[in-house]
Amino acid sequence: MVFPKFEEKIPHLTTEQMIEVDRLMEEKYQIDLTKMMENAGRSLAILASHLFLKKQPILKRVAVLVGTGGNGGGALAAARRLHNWGADVHVYISKPAGRMTSVPAHQLGILKSMEVSVQLPIAIGKEERPYDLIIDGIIGYNLKGDPRGGSKSMIEWANEQKTPVLAVDTPSGIDMTTGKIHEPSIKADATLTLALPKKGLFEEGVKAQRGALYLADIGVPPMLYMERTLGFKVPPIFAKGDILLLED
Repeated sequence: MVFPKFEEKIPHLTTEQMIEVDRLMEEKYQIDLTKMMENAGRSLAILASHLFLKKQPILKRVAVLVGTGGNGGGALAAARRLHNWGADVHVYISKPAGRMTSVPAHQLGILKSMEVSVQLPIAIGKEERPYDLIIDGIIGYNLKGDPRGGSKSMIEWANEQKTPVLAVDTPSGIDMTTGKIHEPSIKADATLTLALPKKGLFEEGVKAQRGALYLADIGVPPMLYMERTLGFKVPPIFAKGDILLLED
């Protein structure tokens, strides 16, 4: 599959604007976070399979690194799809499941019922066989300063591997608004950003951290961006497909 390149000018969102998009989706348009995560996970799994698993996910080993928020939920939805497609998926969560927000916790529960391996960071790196892909769903717009604890250890482990990394929305440790690169932060080979690109992904120095940049449709109605609190006019971006290439 060749993902179409989108070259028109479109808005770049700040963290506050993406939070407002999420609020409007749920409160006005009745599109809940579960649906958005499902859409993100589907696109993430497709991109992972085509870019990094040679369209043959069966028995390919995938490490999915997950935080407690929305990025983690999208990564977990992708993990489920990759498992269904025959991949050998191992999920690592930054904190115990009880500390996850409700929607990612629901996604995690599904994976556990499917008997997918779910472990805390202390277990990471003890496997004998290398991974074919690492998916970074650790930290999104909830980033507050340098990553710590389990998030920090997973980022450091991922950066030590020779395995390619695919990030969800933004590489963990990158401020979505300013582009500040915290320590540590994920160095990704590709990033699948969601709905609209995030402003920080285009700041100086960030391109080397986020790699090729793709954009996924998570079901945001274009008219939502015209709401008074946002004020953007956005064309039907995804007319050519659910996943678009922005910069390679």
